[in-house]
Amino acid sequence: MSTILIIEDEDRIASFVAKGLKAAGFTSHRTASGVEGATLAVHGNFDLVILDVGLPDIDGFEVLERIRGQGVNVPVIMLTARSSVADRVAGLEGGADDYMPKPFSFEELLARIRLRLRSESSASGQGEVTRLSHNGLVLDYLTRKAEVDGEWVDLSAREFTLAETFLRNPGQVLSREQLLSNVWGFDFDPGSNVVDVYVRYLRGKLGKERFETVRGMGYRLV
Repeated sequence: MSTILIIEDEDRIASFVAKGLKAAGFTSHRTASGVEGATLAVHGNFDLVILDVGLPDIDGFEVLERIRGQGVNVPVIMLTARSSVADRVAGLEGGADDYMPKPFSFEELLARIRLRLRSESSASGQGEVTRLSHNGLVLDYLTRKAEVDGEWVDLSAREFTLAETFLRNPGQVLSREQLLSNVWGFDFDPGSNVVDVYVRYLRGKLGKERFETVRGMGYRLV
């Protein structure tokens, strides 16, 4: 299981990312300090770092400089509210592996995390889990398709991420708020019915009996 360091001082964003990573099968550690984050990244055993640019003590560019200055090549994805090309170039030239502007969807962040971890594991010759399965339902990360009792089914990007969230938490009731946060991002409308719509899509494609409605609580993969 990969462990990810989150260096982010906005509690709402850090909490949102940490919860999404947990639902996706990762472990994470949070810090709001750039100084502490740099030390953890250098001396800790992390597989990837999510690094905010605007930190209260030292900014993300200096954190990155400290990490790379110690010869640590852990993948780093930088987050920032700044949209200028100059900032993006500074991050990438400073040794960042990727750069995401805020606000962002967790779905996109998760895809970028997996891409960086896949590249890292390929470079080190390590294997990678490419399938997730439960009770006759299989998700294939390489084809981004589902297999239902031996039959292949095409899924949209949102459908795939929603199905993955369920498969990583079989038997667990997931609230609409949890699913919105994990699949659609932290900048969502809590009054939206998009979760209900997409659960209906999954029922139509993967089997109505697989997704149980728990009244007043949410949905569960049975």
